Amino acid sequence: MVQLTPNPSFSLTIRLETPNRTGMLASVTQAIASEGGNIGHINLLEQSRQITLREITVDAYSTEHAEKIVQAVKALTEIKVVDVYDRTFNLHRGGKIAVQGKIPLKSQSDLSMAYTPGVGRISKAIAEDPEQIYKLTIKQNTVAIVTDGSAVLGLGNLGPGGALPVMEGKAMLFKEFAGVDAFPVCLATQDTDAIIETVKNIAPVFGGVNLEDIAAPRCFEIEAKLRQILDIPVFHDDQHGTAIVSLAALINALKLVKKSIEDIRIVINGAGAAGIAIARLLRKAGTNKICLCDSKGIVSKGRAGLNPEKQEFAVESSGTLADALVDADVFLGVSAPGVVTPEMVRSMAKDPIVFAMANPIPEIQPELVTGDVAVMATGRSDYPNQINNVLAFPGIFRGALDCRATTLTSTMYLEAARAIASLVKTSDLDKENIIPSVFDTRVATAVAGAVAHAARQEGVTI
Repeated sequence: MVQLTPNPSFSLTIRLETPNRTGMLASVTQAIASEGGNIGHINLLEQSRQITLREITVDAYSTEHAEKIVQAVKALTEIKVVDVYDRTFNLHRGGKIAVQGKIPLKSQSDLSMAYTPGVGRISKAIAEDPEQIYKLTIKQNTVAIVTDGSAVLGLGNLGPGGALPVMEGKAMLFKEFAGVDAFPVCLATQDTDAIIETVKNIAPVFGGVNLEDIAAPRCFEIEAKLRQILDIPVFHDDQHGTAIVSLAALINALKLVKKSIEDIRIVINGAGAAGIAIARLLRKAGTNKICLCDSKGIVSKGRAGLNPEKQEFAVESSGTLADALVDADVFLGVSAPGVVTPEMVRSMAKDPIVFAMANPIPEIQPELVTGDVAVMATGRSDYPNQINNVLAFPGIFRGALDCRATTLTSTMYLEAARAIASLVKTSDLDKENIIPSVFDTRVATAVAGAVAHAARQEGVTI
């Protein structure tokens, strides 16, 4: 496999002491480079006539790679490694979010209005007119990020504790990109009915529910039942966020290769939450030539034991992923590392589009097919065209909360995808620029507007 690109996920800081002599820093940087480390900031902390104390930031591509870099520096004579720390772990110490009051409490008067006895008047007002909860509490702008920790990122079943750092990060993104207050709710159960009942019981606090990292196929049932019993938007981001951003990227990629979405043949590898949702949204967008694959190959009607979601997209043909890719126009991967080979890509139709979104290691490394693809996208931030859900979910909830949507629909997802795609001007469209940056401040506003408009058109607002 091609060596992975060093990235900030495995970033470390090395504090070292060297003799204050010409060439000492050069020997350190050479040692780091020899192990494939990527040097960032170099900070001079202290210097005397005898010694120099510096901190060097280095990106690696794995924990093992980081350790090799450190050992290479320690092996240098006259170099003393004072300290080494993992920057990612340091960033998470103490958690990443906090609850902060919006009003000052500096006097007895403030306290008597914010809390007892004055707050009693507000409680009575809501009890008498439940609609007042949206005006007088945090419900109007608050989302629950609910998980059972059964499918955390690509790491598997880590449980609620292992999921919490991810949900904290999600809450940060909600606030940063759309001004939505969100809070992690990590449940100590993986029972479908228990999850549904718990979310139902906590729903009065929240204006929306973002389901996250819940394994398929339970995630489908949980979302469907919650949508039936709740009058607030319920959104499983692993499904619909991925589908929305994938479609947005595909819309622009097809412009580059001058192909119509109605005519192309698409292979999706990965038949879990994301794969099924992508297939459904692509069908909504106008394509019916979809071949869904899982770890056993093509999802065929002749195969026994298919769940209802896989049955929905089962086809007459059978075979391997390699068989499916022959003459395909598009490959969308939400599966596993390294399952696609260069030969498989070369068997695709002219000007193939490859979205290898397995993270952190894609289905095929972009370096292996540079000259064989028309457009390449991944889920990683260190390659062009990152398919990142943060382009979708903050704006989805911003729009839904603003218009008091009672549910979310496939039309709203379709319009969100089109809004994201529209932000890349035709003049700026390029094989390495088919999707806006996650830091493009226009994205959440555009998505929110599209979602709110679609909700009003479909009559699902209050």
